[in-house]
Amino acid sequence: MSTQTQQPVTIYLESNPNPNSLKFATNQMLVPEGDSFDFPSAEATKNAPLAALLFEKPYVERVFYMSNFITVTKNPEIEWAEIQNEIKAVIKDFLESGQRVIDLKPADLVEKPNTSENAEIEEQIKNILEEYIKPAVEQDGGAISFHSYEKDSQKVHLLLQGACSGCPSSTITLKAGIENLLKRMLPNDVKEVEAQGV
Repeated sequence: MSTQTQQPVTIYLESNPNPNSLKFATNQMLVPEGDSFDFPSAEATKNAPLAALLFEKPYVERVFYMSNFITVTKNPEIEWAEIQNEIKAVIKDFLESGQRVIDLKPADLVEKPNTSENAEIEEQIKNILEEYIKPAVEQDGGAISFHSYEKDSQKVHLLLQGACSGCPSSTITLKAGIENLLKRMLPNDVKEVEAQGV
């Protein structure tokens, strides 16, 4: 029986605009490229053993996975200096044990085709988000994704996750940045942008 040598895990911390969130970036891909998983509570961690472990800490309020990083949101009463090494150790030990951070069946990852009557405009919005918005948001330890589009009111609903959720500057980013960009690029289709799940 051959023993697989596990690559040593390196974790570095990156702050972001949300003072209650910290990005724990690793030297390994944790979830498939482009996928993200948001856990707003311990109850949501059924297939996510690492997130469940992190929620055992009383100060953890949210956990988010994407690419090679985990964003942890803490209780505002606690200072990062008191807990960041403990969280880092939990993540490092878990990853070095060789376990997967999320346990999904291939069917869970299949994207369903868009059959909405607004499919064309929705695809344009998604492409703009993908190209212009997502890279910057991911840099800050968060994610943004398309939620829905209301043709009558020309309102776009976006889902903010990770560090973006509950971040004081996310409203500014949403209105001044994303809304302006979508209105400029799709002037006949977008009048307003609103966040879901913040």
